[in-house]
Amino acid sequence: MAKSGQARVPTPAQQRHLFQVIQQHRHPEKNTAIMQISFKLGLRAQEIALLQVKEVARLNTRGDNFQLLEVMSLPAAYTKGADAMKRSKSRYRRRTVSFDIEAFNQLIRQVEAMAKAGAKINPADFYPPVKKHKGSSRDLPLVDPDLREALEQYLIVRIEKQRSLKPSDPLFITQKGGPYSPNTLQEHMALMLRGWAGIEKASSHSGRRSVITNVIHKQKKSVKVAQKIAGHVNPSTTLIYEEPPEEQISDALKSL
Repeated sequence: MAKSGQARVPTPAQQRHLFQVIQQHRHPEKNTAIMQISFKLGLRAQEIALLQVKEVARLNTRGDNFQLLEVMSLPAAYTKGADAMKRSKSRYRRRTVSFDIEAFNQLIRQVEAMAKAGAKINPADFYPPVKKHKGSSRDLPLVDPDLREALEQYLIVRIEKQRSLKPSDPLFITQKGGPYSPNTLQEHMALMLRGWAGIEKASSHSGRRSVITNVIHKQKKSVKVAQKIAGHVNPSTTLIYEEPPEEQISDALKSL
């Protein structure tokens, strides 16, 4: 069974309801495009926050017209890369460290020598370097008609308001006109899902879980396909989604 605390996978009816209630709030074009990307491409909230116009559309020389691309090429820097464009305010707090035996023995000898010399010992000076997520680039075809329509309508509204766009402009901007931070976009997506649509336990990760669960359980595609869409470096991460979705569990319980 899925781990407690995982984002809920909304049913098709709940997804339809979400897109209906979005129309009742401000900025429906932008919010529809954000959630379409989440539910049709499975991007993480921080990846959506980092998207630039050039990832989804080719602008003309004046920047006042565009043509949607056939494929979104997501740079490796975006994958788990909230700091890629210095938009994340979160700070990593280390809670555990690990050493192999040889490194640990060497460390003890070093601490012993420093203690004998009367030097000040700061534990943090001996922590091994943090392994950084390298991420991986991925190409995601923009084939879903609802997704394409949402992007098209949103870019039309953006150009009407700003008169022109640059390829490097952030795809989604806040009411103040600046780019979303990953944390702010996560909160906004959760508001749409839980606050507006009333989907319990939903979060900004719900669309991503929905895509991968659909690919594995409904379309019966291989884990390799799901892994490529998700951008997981390790297939074991994708295998988590082989757990039966809540919808299947509910159907089973109804049949008892």
